[in-house]
Amino acid sequence: MGCGESKEEKPPPRRASQKRREGISAGAVDMDAVANFEKKIVPKTDEQMELLKKTVESEVLFSHLESDELQDLLNAMYEKKYSAGDEIITQGDQNAEEFFVMAGGEVDILIEGKKVASQKEGCFGELALIYGTPRAATIKTTSDTVCFAVDRDTYRHILMGSTMKKRKMYEDILAKVEILSELDTWERSQVADALLTENFEDGTEIIKQGEEGDHFYIIIEGKVSVTQTNEAGASGQVAELGEAQFFGEIALLTKEARKATVTAVGKVKCGKLDRARFERVLGPCEEILRRNMEKYEKFKAQ
Repeated sequence: MGCGESKEEKPPPRRASQKRREGISAGAVDMDAVANFEKKIVPKTDEQMELLKKTVESEVLFSHLESDELQDLLNAMYEKKYSAGDEIITQGDQNAEEFFVMAGGEVDILIEGKKVASQKEGCFGELALIYGTPRAATIKTTSDTVCFAVDRDTYRHILMGSTMKKRKMYEDILAKVEILSELDTWERSQVADALLTENFEDGTEIIKQGEEGDHFYIIIEGKVSVTQTNEAGASGQVAELGEAQFFGEIALLTKEARKATVTAVGKVKCGKLDRARFERVLGPCEEILRRNMEKYEKFKAQ
């Protein structure tokens, strides 16, 4: 189940007299403060850590965190217990200080005093911390409930630190990708922000010839082998790709099945775009990408 505060389409309108708190995405980021932020470790049982990890990993909000960043977030969470009838957060509150993961019990989600949903697992409270807006809903317990919370500063520094590191890593790589020389600085930053990181172990088939393709990949670290089977049934390597090179574009450009198999040689880290993001941020490069398709046709013709 997703984050409770996200259930309505948008937060209620803010009155002119309401002062907007600075959200994670608002204003200038103090990079020194992020770099020097002191990590917190709150002891937990193995069972509690496993529950938190399972819940947080399923949330899109945290999908871009590296394993060490996710561990920092889990380490910083602390237990909070509530009795039936308690309000964990209150709609309209402008002093949002915590984000919550449920560990037991049940809550109702109320908007303008009316119940819109109930929740027994998952998380809630992230919107006000991200955007600096008043709480968008009231979360009220219907039974004794246990949550794990993380404070606003920790939440902000871990996510902002991750975002800055990710953007820097991708911008360094994208500057080396030849086809992106056609993009201006702003367009390249849009690609950097849209990429998601995925890691592959040695021997993993990242894409497979004949399968439907939904993602485009840029290699951040490592190497891959590109092989193809022609109509006669003969297979062979058509390329070996490394850092700042890319693959997977053909299926997205032609909407046809994958033309080759790409296999990790050693450990490989890639940045990937799904079809919608690919079309949105790489539209200016389509002509150059189509020219690169020719190399995959050479072996097929042999």
